Amino acid sequence: MITLPTTFLTFLALAATLVPFIGAAVIASLPREHAKWICHGFAAATVVIALVIAFAFGSDSHVVLIGFGQTEVLGLTLDRVSVLVALAVISIGYLVALYSIGYLNEGNREHPDIGRRRFYAFLLIFIGAMAGLVFTSTVIGQLVFFEITGACSWALIGYYETPKALRSAAKALLVTHIASIGLYVAAALLFIFTGTFAVTAIATLTASQKAIVLLAILVAAWGKSAQLPFHMWLPDAMEAPTPVSAYLHAASMVKVGVYIFARGLLSSGGAPEIVGWVGCTMAIITLIYGFAMYLPQIDMKRLLAYSTITQLATIMFGLSISVFGSDLAFKGAIAHIFNHAFGKTLFFLVAGALSYTAGTRMLPQLRGILSRKPLLGIGFACAAMAIAGVPPFSGFFSKFAIFAGGFEVGKDHWLLMVFVAIALLESVATFAWFLKWLGQCIPGKPSEAIANAAPTPFTIQVVITVLIVMSVCSSFIAAWWLG
Repeated sequence: MITLPTTFLTFLALAATLVPFIGAAVIASLPREHAKWICHGFAAATVVIALVIAFAFGSDSHVVLIGFGQTEVLGLTLDRVSVLVALAVISIGYLVALYSIGYLNEGNREHPDIGRRRFYAFLLIFIGAMAGLVFTSTVIGQLVFFEITGACSWALIGYYETPKALRSAAKALLVTHIASIGLYVAAALLFIFTGTFAVTAIATLTASQKAIVLLAILVAAWGKSAQLPFHMWLPDAMEAPTPVSAYLHAASMVKVGVYIFARGLLSSGGAPEIVGWVGCTMAIITLIYGFAMYLPQIDMKRLLAYSTITQLATIMFGLSISVFGSDLAFKGAIAHIFNHAFGKTLFFLVAGALSYTAGTRMLPQLRGILSRKPLLGIGFACAAMAIAGVPPFSGFFSKFAIFAGGFEVGKDHWLLMVFVAIALLESVATFAWFLKWLGQCIPGKPSEAIANAAPTPFTIQVVITVLIVMSVCSSFIAAWWLG
């Protein structure tokens, strides 16, 4: 492992945020045909920066970028959680950029497109905003990047400019911005109580003050992570191009919510139990609702949208359980952020590849995938098993840690034990439901759509291969990194 000065590492964290924004500006100033390659180049450079940070990381560090007296307005924090999550959001952003080179062209049977500049520019801004949000040390910084991700989601969900796409984009923007009021409230209260916006200042609050600030953050988290009662924007966000859907649902927009809640808990020095009870209760309600909505879905992307809602509820559940004293549940939740990012990206990009080659993503029309498209069939199966939590795929290990932590604290709280049992049943039922579609779509004689499918572009094949490997390996990376 290399060793670099702390100040240089924080400079690299700032660079990981700014380089994608610079790339977006370059795209805006050059002809359209260069956009995809510029996006690919700047996204790759950001991955290199993130890898250097990860390999050189030694101990936690913090630097104030903007401050007035004792008031920290904007700063950067590098610790094991921020570095791991940043590596996920940046690397998946790069994979989505690479995938989009093959996906956004006139050979796409479902959505022929020339790959306009604004797609690639907003994708880079999205990557930069996510890096900024993960590394920021203040609630003001979270708010800034929270709003930038909202603007990017609006632009990319409405990319195809159909009436439905534009309505869905406006819906995502409005719902998440209504929820963001919670973060505004948290920032204002934190400043009133402590005179600074640093997230670590939460630890200095009284128990009642902590509860108010953390619950305000939780409201904003529900909005971005599509938890009840702010869930309704996510299924409609499927109007976006599939690479955008993958990034929104796996590594960017929806991860904002669970991350800011995790950061608040990590910085609180012990959260009041009321925060855990509210978080657990809403997570279980969302889990039940999300699974019920699996049942009528035949559109592969909409099924994955509701799967995203339930997986994020599982993460919220793990984070909320940690309030009762389970460090294992917290680490499991952070690991599940990392694991879910790769597994869900794989599933969405397989769906996009099927749309590209077969012209449909409707599950009843997809049969015999393995015989004609073996890579997509293997990717479909690996993603389903990773999301359902089947060993040796990554989702199993992080879910196991969450459930183990839940049983640990459930010994002293019988209602938590009931919640853990419900979450475990939902996970088993998810496996059963995904197994149903695996049995219908993967083996057998190819359906007409699959039999007549076009070749899969090379860049799409490369990305899916990498994600298949990561659907197994990500859990080991997360476990080693988090200790």
